[in-house]
Amino acid sequence: MTKKQNRKSLYEGFLKSYFGNIDYQHSAITSDASFRCYSRVISGKHNYILMDSDPDKLDNRPFVELNRCFTQSGLRVPNILYADLDNGLMLLEDFGSEHLADRLNTATRLHDYQQIIALLPRIASTPASDFMKPYDAEFINMELDIFWHWLICDWLALDESSLPDTQWNMLKKQLVDAMLAQPQVTMHRDFHSRNIMNVSGEWALIDYQDAVRGPVTYDAVSLLRDCYFKLPQKEFIALQRTSFEVLLDANLLPQMTFAQYSRFFDLTGMQRHLKAAGIFCRLLLRDGKSGYLQNILPTLDYIYDVAKCYESFQWLATWLRHDIMPKVEAKLSYQTV
Repeated sequence: MTKKQNRKSLYEGFLKSYFGNIDYQHSAITSDASFRCYSRVISGKHNYILMDSDPDKLDNRPFVELNRCFTQSGLRVPNILYADLDNGLMLLEDFGSEHLADRLNTATRLHDYQQIIALLPRIASTPASDFMKPYDAEFINMELDIFWHWLICDWLALDESSLPDTQWNMLKKQLVDAMLAQPQVTMHRDFHSRNIMNVSGEWALIDYQDAVRGPVTYDAVSLLRDCYFKLPQKEFIALQRTSFEVLLDANLLPQMTFAQYSRFFDLTGMQRHLKAAGIFCRLLLRDGKSGYLQNILPTLDYIYDVAKCYESFQWLATWLRHDIMPKVEAKLSYQTV
């Protein structure tokens, strides 16, 4: 029996142990950027989500523990109805299919963002868990190295001897220092339009299992400088100010001015976007997933737009605009996988 057939057999045994003699049907919906796969299960008038998270590849304990943490903080996350952690199978509450991403071109967009920004203090104030990895200098550097390793060296295949490694190492130190200098709070860590769902008018979170304690601006910049959608500048400016005021009112920005917040926001976003651009290449090269390649250039655009505004990052803006981005464009023009 192949591994795929074995997983299918496990599905059936898992579902039958929950539903008993009640009829059900299930069909695959999608997989995400990790190794998880999902199916929708229908039984009578009720829908469920079956999550297949192979324990040989993923530790599923954070998903369960952080589900409890966020629920206790009053955040909406899917109820775990039934679980077999030894085999990496969980039956979850079905939130439907309407993500923030599906509402971005509607008249409610600004109101939607304002409602979601209001969740930031609740996320940030969620108590720390032993399953939140330390988001320290070593971890932040490791994330930055994803850009260098997977995009620059592996995907573009640039000669390392010709790369600005001295400036790169200085950049990493500046970003690490900026991120560690901020108030450290609980952060979702992937708080963007595809991971926020509208459930009967209430905003709910998915893909929360990588939550950590880290810089207070991280989730706000993930939301407002989304790799998958760029807000109109006027709306971005207004919403960035709103995020500052919401966090300030919650006493999460002690003695921080808006100018300081904006700088932290910019540098934290630069770190996140460098990591994300590298991850999009890793998804192709390691996992065979090409669907994220179209997001590389918009993500690099965010980095360029910030870097050109800071004297110490002018080299990065120049390098991206005149060397890296043209190479990415050329690569995408003939990428077939």
